[in-house]
Amino acid sequence: MDKYLNLSGKSDVTEYKIIKDSVTIRFADHSVYIYSNQSAGMGNVSKMKALAIAGKGLGTFINTTVKEGFARKIR
Repeated sequence: MDKYLNLSGKSDVTEYKIIKDSVTIRFADHSVYIYSNQSAGMGNVSKMKALAIAGKGLGTFINTTVKEGFARKIR
């Protein structure tokens, strides 16, 4: 997984992994969630990928927009 830059210094997101049709997110509490095009919507996953690469806004976007739209929880 790639380290999330957390440019705001306030995010619970610590790492991410981008795959063709999904993004996997690790949070500070060590939980890991997979968000897929099917579960969260292609537009939301695309936005999550862009925010992950930018290092800012991903946690807020998940909390306000995607919410429970994950495909599955790994941990």
